Amino acid sequence: MSTTSDAEQYAVERLDVARMAWMALILTPGMGATRIWKAMNRLGAAERLFDVSLTELEGLGMPAQSAQFVFEGKARAAAEDEIRRTIEAGGSILTPQDEAYPERLRQIYDPPAVLWIRGNVELLARPGIAVVGTRQPSPYGAGMAELLSRDLANRGLVILSGMARGVDTAAHKGAIEAGGKTVAVWGTGIDVIYPKENKKLAESIVASGGTIVSEYPLGTFPAPQNFPIRNRILSGMSVGVLVIEAAEYSGTRITARCAMEQNRDVYAVPGNVTNKNAWGPNTLIKQGAKLTATWEDVWEDLPSQIRLELEDERMAAGQDESKPGGTASLFNDTPLPEHQRIIYDRLRHDESTQLDELIELLEAELGSPEIFAALFELELAGRVRQLPGKNYVRSF
Repeated sequence: MSTTSDAEQYAVERLDVARMAWMALILTPGMGATRIWKAMNRLGAAERLFDVSLTELEGLGMPAQSAQFVFEGKARAAAEDEIRRTIEAGGSILTPQDEAYPERLRQIYDPPAVLWIRGNVELLARPGIAVVGTRQPSPYGAGMAELLSRDLANRGLVILSGMARGVDTAAHKGAIEAGGKTVAVWGTGIDVIYPKENKKLAESIVASGGTIVSEYPLGTFPAPQNFPIRNRILSGMSVGVLVIEAAEYSGTRITARCAMEQNRDVYAVPGNVTNKNAWGPNTLIKQGAKLTATWEDVWEDLPSQIRLELEDERMAAGQDESKPGGTASLFNDTPLPEHQRIIYDRLRHDESTQLDELIELLEAELGSPEIFAALFELELAGRVRQLPGKNYVRSF
């Protein structure tokens, strides 16, 4: 009995040292993810890092300055301090030594050597869809991002995004609204909220059982170059990427390209060709991405095993398969009462209409009280959204 206990203790200590080694290399000047993986593969066992000679460290492919930093113990001291501060900040870390390290992420070309985590670590292993798009979506784009994310989360899929303004924010909110789970992949440290106005959203993600993930140490500020780099994690952890509005030159294109290189499915919501942000999804559709109008378009494309697992979970939770919740769509065939239809036909997805303008347009058909009542009913039905300044747009 004592021997087993000693063996278990040794295994734990060995794992702790190995994790410390990965962290040490991340914090070593001159060592990027690619060099770290090559060094670890040559080393054989991560925990040996702190026991080898300076010559052996240089033989691992490290620059002389980096090898010296490790050999003198500075890397280990930095790693111990970072891990301590991460725990104090309510976070945790994952390295490739950990079983919880996302298997899909291991399979990409350059997986992160360390992940900083806030929230539910186990969520990273679940099947998810990355929802990405412009920081300046049209009302239609923001609405589709929120509604499709809500519908997919309601089916048990994790919604991954970057918590940026616009489409990302709408995607996270949609998942939370559905009572589902969402993962935010940051381009900053997990203690640096960006953008600042999303502080409440970040708290909601963790409080609802979601997760915040970063490959950057605590205190990392939002440098522009960090965000394109983190996009490979978004696509890498997902089973597919859903693009909703993106201009010709945007970070969303990088995520879509990463998805293709990683052999992930790419989905795209078609947009109005007069909107510059429709260029991204419309071009992707021409190149083979699946045109997506409803959650079913994504669902039916998932691997059979994933669909069956998620359906079994829903049944075990007592959810009715025939009632997946409200569904987002480009189309809606439910007939409207005449006074609502008249107003709905005058509104657009991609451009708001001011209330006074609407009253003036419909002066010959409806009185003001009828317009007010119809707008209220359409809002309750989720077909119309009111924006600041008494501006109205279609929700779908």
